[in-house]
Amino acid sequence: MNVYLEELIRDKKKETPNGKVADYIPELKNVNADNLGIYISDISGNKFFSGDFDKSFTIQSISKIMTLMLAIMDNGEEYVFSKVGMEPSGDPFNSIKKLETSTMKKPANPLINAGAIVVTSTIKGKNKKEKFQRILNFIRKISEDDTLDINYRVYCSESRTGDRNKSLGYFLKDQGIIEESVSETLDVYFKQCSIEITAKHLATIALFLAKNGKNSKDEQIIDPKTVKIVKTLMYTCGLYDESGEFAVKIGIPSKSGVGGGILCVVPDKMGIGVYGPALNRYGNSLAGISVLKELSNKLNLSVL
Repeated sequence: MNVYLEELIRDKKKETPNGKVADYIPELKNVNADNLGIYISDISGNKFFSGDFDKSFTIQSISKIMTLMLAIMDNGEEYVFSKVGMEPSGDPFNSIKKLETSTMKKPANPLINAGAIVVTSTIKGKNKKEKFQRILNFIRKISEDDTLDINYRVYCSESRTGDRNKSLGYFLKDQGIIEESVSETLDVYFKQCSIEITAKHLATIALFLAKNGKNSKDEQIIDPKTVKIVKTLMYTCGLYDESGEFAVKIGIPSKSGVGGGILCVVPDKMGIGVYGPALNRYGNSLAGISVLKELSNKLNLSVL
């Protein structure tokens, strides 16, 4: 398998010049657009990897599935989905359009920016420091790495330039969807997106979801119903307005981030982490998707 992955990464790396890093976040302009790596952890304990699987990058929107799990554990499914919907948006991840034009004023789903900001606002904690620490501790727990932390340069860069996210937050506050402090919620949100991970961490978290909420010691961390909700939303909404095409051509519940990561869950089989910061027009890893398409077809990984 490692030999195959080495050939796959070497071949797909040729596609990275066709993508573009997320330069709207100034600090992300400094990453190497040619990076490409993959890590696979299967349910039998096997590990396979190739390329830049050990390069650190910021988790960005992949953090949305972690905060969704935590929010459901904190508040229950009914409350969380009274604040956000469950439907694909069909719009870019940072769009504000449907908040004004749709009859449903709440965000379409928890995996677009508007929905994720709402979800973050519901995380329990007496202040923003405690809320973020709970998110960080949860991600450390399910990634099985207590050393994970934020990249402060990226956090400051996002906080300084995140005007679109700020506008989403204040609009949602005006509509009564967000009940907490917008400025504190956004600070937590920018920090959660700036947590630094690797493809190996993504594969570990993905395997945790593939095992219905159990870690490598078979301890049940979250309940299977919450995992099912998260995997379903990943399948329908996890790659923004490219989610439908990804589901048809690759068929694996996945979540992407503009840092270049893609977390993929093959239920009851394996977790996959991919890193490739050169993005396509949807904000997803261009070469990473190409890697996953070939891998899914070769190993017949589609869940349908």
